[in-house]
Amino acid sequence: MEFFTLYRDYIAGCLIAGIGAFAAVEGQSYGIGSLQKMGSGFFPVVLGAGMILMGVLMALLAQKPIDTADSHHAITAPDWRAAAGIAVGVVLFMALANKAGLAPAIFACVFAAAMGNRSTTVKQAVLLALGVMVFGVLLFAYGLKVPFPVLTGVIN
Repeated sequence: MEFFTLYRDYIAGCLIAGIGAFAAVEGQSYGIGSLQKMGSGFFPVVLGAGMILMGVLMALLAQKPIDTADSHHAITAPDWRAAAGIAVGVVLFMALANKAGLAPAIFACVFAAAMGNRSTTVKQAVLLALGVMVFGVLLFAYGLKVPFPVLTGVIN
């Protein structure tokens, strides 16, 4: 177990590069297409290539092995509030997207995820959610013309 502690940056970089390589290879079987007409495998291949690059950079730029005796990093319990905020945000998006529309789904998702941070106030979360909602609606509904109602029954 000490090996993983000493070389965690190298291991993390190799693991990310390996997952990226798998995504890039597997994505090619779906058909990549072109920039003008992207196939279903385009995004996994590009994402996989990016992960390979990031993983290699992580491994190359990893610091020397960490001496656990000199390490002053205290191991603390995971922040379950943050994980719960993100999970609740995803669930809210899925629940609201078809019923209420894109705008309320984005707002609820971002607000719940933002509240997962202990230092975020309700006002900050509302402002962040409003900003991301406006940007998301402009990008997906009007910029990319995604056929999804912005506000179900009101704005299509």
